Amino acid sequence: MTLATLNPLAGQRLWQRVLSDRRVSIGGGILLLLLTVCLLSLPWTRDARGDLFYDRQHANASLLPPQTHQLWLLLGSTKLGTSLLGQCLIGGVISLTIGVAAAAISLVLGVAVGVLAGYHGGWIDSLLMRIVDILYALPYILMVILLKLALEPLLLRLWLSTAAANLVVLFLSIGLVSWLTMARVIRGQVLSLRTLPFIEAARAAGAGPLRIFLRHLLPNLVGPIAVYATLTVPQAILQESLLSFLGIGIQKPLPTWGSLASDGLTLALNPIWSRWWLLVFPCTLLGVTLLALNFIGDGLRDVLDPKREGAKI
Repeated sequence: MTLATLNPLAGQRLWQRVLSDRRVSIGGGILLLLLTVCLLSLPWTRDARGDLFYDRQHANASLLPPQTHQLWLLLGSTKLGTSLLGQCLIGGVISLTIGVAAAAISLVLGVAVGVLAGYHGGWIDSLLMRIVDILYALPYILMVILLKLALEPLLLRLWLSTAAANLVVLFLSIGLVSWLTMARVIRGQVLSLRTLPFIEAARAAGAGPLRIFLRHLLPNLVGPIAVYATLTVPQAILQESLLSFLGIGIQKPLPTWGSLASDGLTLALNPIWSRWWLLVFPCTLLGVTLLALNFIGDGLRDVLDPKREGAKI
């Protein structure tokens, strides 16, 4: 019998506790608002002529400060005369897409390796954990660059455009190097669960490894997985921002919050004439998103932690 089957109302009460947590509500509301605004902007990324709205250049509108009389100048303009508002909106879609996709890859790999190592033990556990240790010792940036060099030509041969291939390579690279901590966390959880009586009873009843995982282990791993997922998304967004800042992330004309901050850094810190909006707005959107995701992660950690008083089922 799993922990989730002890009380038929446990799942309902769990959702009530999650939604009643103030940090989850605040973080979820902020994140939902950002997602809605960014996604609703997608139909306006191209105009009737097929031109990119966010990359449309205006010759006489270079480095204009924020203005309220025109929507496209609400956040000011860039060095090339493009709308910073349009750049931030499409950049939010790309940054969040990379974060969610990389976190999903990290979760799948981390959970699979952690469960396999923790449940089987023995030489399988030793082999997988030594692989994790070796990958931990390798420089992160070097691994991303090697994966980018290996995967990008392959994706281009599959008739993907350069921009699409660059996007896929980036979230694949981040996801493929971000699962190591998740594997260790899940392995530790499985090692503590596999000796409990309900797992022994399932084995005695003839349940196979797949059934034990799906019906008994997985319900008890939902808490750590949910918490780690909300913490992996901001980590992936930050990693993408760092890579874009270093010039090996998303390539132009596609913008991300990290690349926008990188492009505006020099101009914003100019002591004679500071174009502050080029740095303030992308960094503010990035910071608010990361703060909202961390709020959600902290709230879920407290709600789903069985050692805390309010988390008992």
